[in-house]
Amino acid sequence: MKPYERFVDNILGAVRSGQGKDPLAATALIQDVLRDAGLMPGTHAPAEPVARTPFVDLNGVPDWLRRPAAPHGTPWARPQRSAPDAPGQFLAGTFGNAAGTRRYRLYVPARAASGPRPLVVMLHGCQQSAGDFAAGTAMNRLAEEQGCLVLYPDQERGANSSNCWNWFDAAHQQREQGEPSLIAGMTRHVLQEHGADPGRVYVAGLSAGGAMAAVMGAAYPDLYAAVGVHSGLPVGAARDLMSGLNAMKGKHLGGKSQALRRRVPLIVFHGDQDAVVHPSNGAALYRQFTQAGVRELEERGDAGAGRGHTRTTALDDAGRVVAEHWVVHGAGHAWAGGDPAGSYTDAAGPDASAEMLRFFLAQAGG
Repeated sequence: MKPYERFVDNILGAVRSGQGKDPLAATALIQDVLRDAGLMPGTHAPAEPVARTPFVDLNGVPDWLRRPAAPHGTPWARPQRSAPDAPGQFLAGTFGNAAGTRRYRLYVPARAASGPRPLVVMLHGCQQSAGDFAAGTAMNRLAEEQGCLVLYPDQERGANSSNCWNWFDAAHQQREQGEPSLIAGMTRHVLQEHGADPGRVYVAGLSAGGAMAAVMGAAYPDLYAAVGVHSGLPVGAARDLMSGLNAMKGKHLGGKSQALRRRVPLIVFHGDQDAVVHPSNGAALYRQFTQAGVRELEERGDAGAGRGHTRTTALDDAGRVVAEHWVVHGAGHAWAGGDPAGSYTDAAGPDASAEMLRFFLAQAGG
């Protein structure tokens, strides 16, 4: 049995064992499996590098960060210090609507804007935070160079005990419902408050955040001009926790992912040794977003001192690039080319952050 199959089988066994038990006991069974896989802090050796979080956590000391959340539809933000190599402001705030409230971080470049800025929305994975994800992807550093705003929505423990976005739940897969409505509302707020360019808004994520990024692209093709997914899953691959765990194993609902109403440009990264989310999910997601009528080009990247990759590029009838699928050889469940300052990163891989940002900005001619 392959490692990812063993992991998902263990999770499924924990879920079955937890049926009929009180919620705390059932949760403890699942957490034991996650600790064994290195996906939760504990006594077991982690399967991926553990986070060092250089940013102030939003559960931290400042009193204003612990005050009650803003009323529905009322956002607020305060400046925080950014990373040393990203000299701009790293704002912290909260956005709320009828679906609840979520905190966020927002990077605003130090360099003056020559016009409306592009906006990149970054959705973290399970057991991560906005600050941790910013550190691991180093997207703020790239955003400073390109003059982009970067928004990092932060999942709440009360919404998911592992800090996962609930991509697998049917209640969080539709336009203007649940978490998609919160993320979209937060995006619109930043567009308005910071004068961002509504034609250059992009969404990306890792793992559960990658799966939710795909949901956002499918549900809001009028809002997001392109989507980036790292180690994620297709839209509609699951409807509840059990089918979500099966989807991570590569077994999707109905045997295939649902078709999208409208094509949205997509860039996908996935390690071919991912033991948490089966690599077939990356291929299924790529097919879901490209659909039919594309011409494909395939090229292999030399490993050099790091990891090699195979990139498949899809072009439409006009010769425009509409999708890219990067398979990173020998890589596990980690952000390719990431900074070890954040969790679940693989510095040896190609730079997923740089490639995603290149792909995004090319969609609107930069």
